[in-house]
Amino acid sequence: MSPDVMPPDSGSRDPAPPALSRRKLGMAGMAAAVAAVCVVVFGLTTRKMADARLGEWAAEQAVPVVAIASPDTRVQKSTLDLPGRLEAYSQAQIYARVSGYLKEWKADIGTPVKAGQVLAEIDAPDLDQQIMQAEAGLASAKANAALAETVLARGKSLIVSGSVSKQDLDQRTADASNKEGLARSAQANLDRMRVLECYKRITAPFDGLVTARATDVGALINAGASGGPALFVVSNTSKLRVYVNVPQNYVPAIKVGTQAELSVPEFPGRTFNAVVESSSRAVDPSSGTTRMQLVVDNSNGELMTGAFATVRLDLPSPENVISVPASALIFDRRGLQVATVDSDNRVVLKPVELARDLGREVEISSGLAASDRIIESPPDGIAAGDEVRIAGEDTGLGAAAARATKRAPPATNRTEVE
Repeated sequence: MSPDVMPPDSGSRDPAPPALSRRKLGMAGMAAAVAAVCVVVFGLTTRKMADARLGEWAAEQAVPVVAIASPDTRVQKSTLDLPGRLEAYSQAQIYARVSGYLKEWKADIGTPVKAGQVLAEIDAPDLDQQIMQAEAGLASAKANAALAETVLARGKSLIVSGSVSKQDLDQRTADASNKEGLARSAQANLDRMRVLECYKRITAPFDGLVTARATDVGALINAGASGGPALFVVSNTSKLRVYVNVPQNYVPAIKVGTQAELSVPEFPGRTFNAVVESSSRAVDPSSGTTRMQLVVDNSNGELMTGAFATVRLDLPSPENVISVPASALIFDRRGLQVATVDSDNRVVLKPVELARDLGREVEISSGLAASDRIIESPPDGIAAGDEVRIAGEDTGLGAAAARATKRAPPATNRTEVE
């Protein structure tokens, strides 16, 4: 082998590839570490941003959401509906003035009658006998009176001759006066019996309608109201009275002459005109109401006595009025208040005075302005200065919180990263 020619040195070439591989591996590891650090930093930053947005969203959700309304300054026509009872304008319960048996009745329930029309006749044999006795007594009294006058006249003619003393003449005069008085008494008793005889015929006291009959032919009739129910009831139904009990606070607004509308169940959709005729001007302590009487025309006879009715009364409205929902009122130890919202969405409690309660709405006499924003239904425990959110206003925090939650990794991954 020539000394100039040297064999291949396999040992000098083999170590080079391992050194190059270690360098590449080291660079790749560093790159991977940097990437991992970047991922961790990005995840932590994203999570913190999401936590911050969620915290803001949670704080926002803790603020109560309220609905607001502006006070209504329009003059509203208000009415008052009250239950009432229809009654006849004139009603007479007819009892017998003489005892006997009912001979005949000539008017049944629902029959229109005129004043003086015969409703029934009574057979009164006892009264007939009393009349005959009174007539006999009157005849006897008149005869005695005539005899006493004759004796007196004879005494006056004999007093001149002295045949009759002055004392005897005085006695005859007194006896004649006594007998004359007895005759007048007998005449009065007979006249009374004749008057009672007229009551054997029961008549209507006025034009009206027979609304009740509680007797029949052959029934025993006892004179007077203590003998049982009325034989007949006659009612004047050409106009009716309507009685309503008005709450005390509405009484000053309902004057005599106030117009009203009347409705009854048997005529749905129809109303009848009525007018306030009188007021009791007294408050019933048990109910706190005042009884008022209205009158309704019933010349066509459509309305019935004793029927239930609903009376609608028009109430006068004040010129300047502020109406708010009844749900906006707050009652506490400080009195009556209304919760309003200022320009910073903070609660402002304003004391108010109530003018009228109209049911779903109330009228405020003082304490509110037309520009106030009223909380329609204040939540329990609301206080002045509390922050609120107005229903329908979008703050944008909800969408941001949703996006942050979507980007953030699950809670288990966050724990492993930390």
